[in-house]
Amino acid sequence: MRKIKVLFKMFYLYHKAAYNPLIDLFEKDPRYDVALSLTHEISRSFGLIEKNKSKIYLEQFEKQGHRVSDEKEDFDIVVVPDTINQARYGKTLLCLVFHGITFTKTVTFRNLRKYRRRYMIFVEGDASMEKLKASGCLNNSEAYKVGLPKLDPYFWRDHFDREEVLSSLGLDPSKPTVLFAPTYKPTCIYEVKDAIFEATVGFNLIIKLHHYAWMGKFARHSQHRVFERRLSKYPHAVIVPQATYDILPLMYAADTLVSEASGSITEFLATGKVGVIYDLDHERLRHSDGEFLLTIDNREFLKNAFVHVNSPGEIKDGIKRALEPPDSMIQAAARDRDYYFHKLDGKASERTKSEIERLYQEGTHFNTI
Repeated sequence: MRKIKVLFKMFYLYHKAAYNPLIDLFEKDPRYDVALSLTHEISRSFGLIEKNKSKIYLEQFEKQGHRVSDEKEDFDIVVVPDTINQARYGKTLLCLVFHGITFTKTVTFRNLRKYRRRYMIFVEGDASMEKLKASGCLNNSEAYKVGLPKLDPYFWRDHFDREEVLSSLGLDPSKPTVLFAPTYKPTCIYEVKDAIFEATVGFNLIIKLHHYAWMGKFARHSQHRVFERRLSKYPHAVIVPQATYDILPLMYAADTLVSEASGSITEFLATGKVGVIYDLDHERLRHSDGEFLLTIDNREFLKNAFVHVNSPGEIKDGIKRALEPPDSMIQAAARDRDYYFHKLDGKASERTKSEIERLYQEGTHFNTI
């Protein structure tokens, strides 16, 4: 019997973190022929010189036992981590398993309106489902609430070891750990580049930048260099390299997280720990056509569940409050967790696979572009 061909399409290496549990399930199922692709992993130097690193990572995937594809073949099911503008896949079940939190930035909704594909969209909870429906961008796509496959390993018993994670980074497991995970746009990097180090003396500090911060294409190389230049002065701090694409082990090891508008904020909510949100001026954060960059003012997001700070000088106290949250904050976080995530039980990937199989068997949800 012919195997069903499934493609997990990735633009960038960090997209693989969102897929890993789902890839594993499909690869273990003998009914499927599973392939991975990577198409956009291009770094830029001096604003002009580009280097394609896709081949390097694809070779690593092969060594790990995956089959890779140049996409010059037909697939029955194509799983994408974001909206696509290619019209190359023919009649296929096109599944959008977003590479992070679905609702964080308006670019997701803008692209759904712009590239009118028929997606089967798998979302992490009620918040995303409500925003997708209210946005008017679904067109002929459909959305299914399954949870976030990316987070599954966090809830697998004994999957991560805190001491092992911290020791591998050269950090002291006996100390409290702060994870600083800013996004690339809009970002607080240039405001807090010194304060984040000073505020965490006596702690472990792990700096996990957005993948784009290393590429010189969507963000300047200064986003990683400002921290690299300061590391020698602060032995309690490390910056994880670009190739360390999976943030989950770092979240497991961290006692709190500091960020501004990264999807990692919402992901950290799922851990049951309290984070620190660095507030930005929402009114100034707009696309060129005037639409807001963020779907919600980050000053209001998780307002009662996480600690909010407004300046670099408030970060140290904000971390202290996050490590010793009052009961009211813990209760608010629990309510928000139920709203943003569907069943944090480590089985979101299983539900996603089952739903994809059902849709494929029905055969009525194919994209014909």
